[in-house]
Amino acid sequence: MADATTTYKKPLPKRRGVAGQFYDFCKKHELRFQRCTSCQTWRHVPRDMCAKCGSFDWEWAKSSGKGKVYSWTTAEQVMLPQFTSDVPYNASIIELEEGVRMVSWVIDIPNDDLRLDLPVEVFFDDVTPEVTLPKFRPIK
Repeated sequence: MADATTTYKKPLPKRRGVAGQFYDFCKKHELRFQRCTSCQTWRHVPRDMCAKCGSFDWEWAKSSGKGKVYSWTTAEQVMLPQFTSDVPYNASIIELEEGVRMVSWVIDIPNDDLRLDLPVEVFFDDVTPEVTLPKFRPIK
């Protein structure tokens, strides 16, 4: 977490509309995804309509926060100067128990030890007073 003496320099997510609602839950340290109330299909990235049944009826349902590494890549080259101290880092696709997939970071593990189906769980990184990011760490 960034403290009062530091400033978070990395790009922050846009927090408008349903994406803003997603990050509002993250700020409360809750990982929630949309779930269609007509067919019960979970979805992420947040959107107004269910891709499975076309319904506009949905709710924010709480996730277990547990999942597995579905895929990843390791960034070895700095693309933005704000990430210089992080290289090498991983951008990972996490498949949650509910079936949705999201892009995040897996920390507390060397990048060379990442593997398919590695069990992970969410933790919340309060990067600014306004923004909390969901990240993942291996389940021990």
